[in-house]
Amino acid sequence: MPKKSAPAISPIKTAILAQLFGSFMAGGMIQLLYPKLWQIPLAAALVQGICAATVGYKLESPPWWRWIHLAFMPLVVAASTLGIAPGWYLGAFVVLLLVFWRTDKSRVPLYLTNATAAEAVAAMLPSHPCHVIDLGCGDGGLLSQLARARPDCQFVGIEHAPLPWLWARLKTLGLPNVQVRYGDFWSRHLGLFEVVYAFLSPAPMAALWQKAVGEMRPDGLLVSNSFAVPDAEPVQTVDVADRRETRLYLYHPGAGK
Repeated sequence: MPKKSAPAISPIKTAILAQLFGSFMAGGMIQLLYPKLWQIPLAAALVQGICAATVGYKLESPPWWRWIHLAFMPLVVAASTLGIAPGWYLGAFVVLLLVFWRTDKSRVPLYLTNATAAEAVAAMLPSHPCHVIDLGCGDGGLLSQLARARPDCQFVGIEHAPLPWLWARLKTLGLPNVQVRYGDFWSRHLGLFEVVYAFLSPAPMAALWQKAVGEMRPDGLLVSNSFAVPDAEPVQTVDVADRRETRLYLYHPGAGK
């Protein structure tokens, strides 16, 4: 059973803290060491970005957030010189929100399973008809590939971000053995499925393991793409021969029942 860790600070709160403290640090450094840098806004913004990324690192924010901290202020300064109408920024924000939705809450970015990894997952499915669920199915690429490879099986995908959910629905049209549902997979009981697939992030893996242990059947298979369950030994790992060197972790959470 994985150890319980202290509740993590919200990524949004961490981002705000990183930007605020980064601004204070950068402002103090520039004022004390080289005040003329204020005359070069992009250079001053880059110093702020470096300071914000450093604060983010100290606050143990995920690696991708550190890059956001680094680039945020320089991009704001650069964009302000382009003369782009504010409506375009609003439109871009809405599109990003619809694609990534509440990543700050779920702490799960949009990861897509490539075709080579999907082939490896297909090879893991039981030889008999079974039920498979993809937790956070993204654009539905894995579901559509598996459904075509195994028309005898039933596949369910859960996605909480509006645009990827719509994309997955369109991609799986005409596949009678696929259901794509909008919502939060935490409310979905896993005991209905022989195979549970997840490509999430390190953040929710301990909670997912507890859910799987409590709900999955003894012979049920949990497949995690790239992210291992902390303090739980996989029954097998599969290295996929793709460009990103994907590793699949296989578990039987219900085996102890």
